[in-house]
Amino acid sequence: MKTLVTYMTKTGNTKRIAEAIYGEITGEKDIKDIKDVSNLEGYDLVFVGFPVMQFNVPENVTKFVSENVAGKNVAFFMTHAVPEGTPAIHSWTCSCTDLAASGNYLGIFGCQGELAQAIIDMLSKSDDPQMKAFAEMGPSTKGQPDESRVQKAREFAKEIQAKVQ
Repeated sequence: MKTLVTYMTKTGNTKRIAEAIYGEITGEKDIKDIKDVSNLEGYDLVFVGFPVMQFNVPENVTKFVSENVAGKNVAFFMTHAVPEGTPAIHSWTCSCTDLAASGNYLGIFGCQGELAQAIIDMLSKSDDPQMKAFAEMGPSTKGQPDESRVQKAREFAKEIQAKVQ
């Protein structure tokens, strides 16, 4: 079985989770930035990772998945600035299940990542009270994903791989 771990990252949060997942995969495997992947030919299992941006799956990830997952075993992982359990996460998760409709959707892992200072600064200048509230939450994300979240990503990788072996 050949596995691909592919991801997009802006601040390194998603790359850290991708590396944790990759480290747990047994057998033949590759890890690549999503911009370096043209198709999924030859892969039996694919993990696709991304940061949630502007409260959604990034457009380039949506396009890549919709064009390439037909008939593939696929699992997703995402990083976001909100604490796990925040209601908004549900909509992001549903977006992934919809994206993977032509493939064999195996699951999703999400964890909090550190909110970049530039984003905190931008949000704090917003007239929208919700955006200001996100900015105020920014400092609490410092150091995320922490080791406990990285360990959960490793466990997720094992669970997903066990589903296709």
